[in-house]
Amino acid sequence: MTEKILQVEQINKYFGKFHALKDVSFDIHAGEVFGFLGPNGAGKSTMIRTMLGMLTADSGKVELSGINMLAQPVITHRRIAYVPGDVYLWPSLTGGEIIDLLLRMGGHEHTAKTDELIAKFELDPTKKARTYSKGNRQKVALIAAFSADVDLYIFDEPTSGLDPLQELNFQEEVMSLKVAGKAVLLSSHILAEVEKVMDRLAIIRQGKIIEMGNLKDLQSIASLKVEARVQKDAQALATLSGVLNFEQKNDTIRFSVQHQDLSAVTAELAKYGLIDLKVAMPTLEELFMAYYRDESEEEHAK
Repeated sequence: MTEKILQVEQINKYFGKFHALKDVSFDIHAGEVFGFLGPNGAGKSTMIRTMLGMLTADSGKVELSGINMLAQPVITHRRIAYVPGDVYLWPSLTGGEIIDLLLRMGGHEHTAKTDELIAKFELDPTKKARTYSKGNRQKVALIAAFSADVDLYIFDEPTSGLDPLQELNFQEEVMSLKVAGKAVLLSSHILAEVEKVMDRLAIIRQGKIIEMGNLKDLQSIASLKVEARVQKDAQALATLSGVLNFEQKNDTIRFSVQHQDLSAVTAELAKYGLIDLKVAMPTLEELFMAYYRDESEEEHAK
């Protein structure tokens, strides 16, 4: 078992009577990328800001390598690199000056790695921050974060404003952190971004974690997508246990099926002159939307 870098236990946060975070608990190990998923307003940024001490937790505990983050923020912040979704910079300083300032504030130095990142992310470090687009402001913060040698990297919607090439560069650097044994918390509503790099994920809704695990395990309890070509009308398959969203157009049928019912359904398919068969795991986006749809249906049923 790898070292546990971050441990969050039973965090609650209220804004007046509004219960913004509800007993949020998770942990992140060394060499792990943890995806923190939810739409805007789900509580992702509130959790991160509470964890960092920007907001005060009403109850709960956060530890970084055994150190109480909520009680000792100065010590723990030097072991964390953080990039928010909206980066605000000193307008009169150049990008290069801000990168160096951010590094010094965290007790780090400008190294050859910093220069490599500036070139990789195609940032002009000589320009004043007031001239930067949103994407360039994000680059400044990302370069400073990736330049730092810390225990935990926290990225909250980090690629907002970046073009597709720079998003790939971001993913590549996150994978490098993983190989180096660092812990990464990646909060995002861009599911394709998280799916490519994460090891485990938590889905948060209305301030409460509704599911947590690795993608493979979560996929195993979700419906499989089936597409097949048959020689006969197969409408009767729609009545089988576990079959959902059945449709047939000419010789092509599509439907979803629960894992435990797959073998019985595929055996039944043979009766209809099976020509071709494709079975696919649900994507992270489909899994995510299924959880949100199920939660919404439960609320409406109350």
